[in-house]
Amino acid sequence: MSGIKIKPEQLADTIKKELDDLAEDTTDTVKKAVQEAADTAVKDLKATSPKRTGKYAKSWTQKKVKDTSSGKEIIVYARQYQLTHLLENGHAKRGGGRVAARVHIKPVEEKVSEQLENDIKRKIGSG
Repeated sequence: MSGIKIKPEQLADTIKKELDDLAEDTTDTVKKAVQEAADTAVKDLKATSPKRTGKYAKSWTQKKVKDTSSGKEIIVYARQYQLTHLLENGHAKRGGGRVAARVHIKPVEEKVSEQLENDIKRKIGSG
């Protein structure tokens, strides 16, 4: 915007236009970062999930819940959802005792959350 001459009565409209452009660019950047984070989460969960038959690990997918002009929501889930809690937290055995937890979701969640935050800061900060 440097070097552009505007009249005083055009100042408000010019500032509004620049702010709208900035908001749109920021929203697009955040949407792309959210999509990349969801893709990474699915890929990592497929790689780190327990594999007895492989069906559970292959069942990880994502679903776009909301995609508006101001944001994007994506859910990452396993189609074999019944196993996620049992595997992540362990469970009681039928004849007594417990099955040890096989923590595989929490590390991926933490990694992807940190990655998303850093990506957004880096991309918006640079500009």
